Amino acid sequence: MRPAIDHEDDAHAQAVAAEARRARQLRMVVDLTSAVLVQGRLSRGEAEELVAATRRRALELFPEKETTFELILAPRFARLMAEFVEPAGRGPELPPASARVLPFRRP
Repeated sequence: MRPAIDHEDDAHAQAVAAEARRARQLRMVVDLTSAVLVQGRLSRGEAEELVAATRRRALELFPEKETTFELILAPRFARLMAEFVEPAGRGPELPPASARVLPFRRP
């Protein structure tokens, strides 16, 4: 009964491919969220809304992984917000021009 085994292999391959697609989507959303936070141009409320939307999307992609999000991604976003997002109640402050431009490195 070879066809049944092929069908099981095919179903397994499809499941693995679907999970890989969801993982790529999550990685893309997390990377984009991190990049926007690092830009440092968001208010505290905007940053919190962005992280909440990222959390919702992560749980849509991986519904049973809320604990994983809280252990791995939430601390990452909290660190980025602490470093790059102004505290609540303060207006946006741009760093001096010298801090905004990365120095050009020559080999």
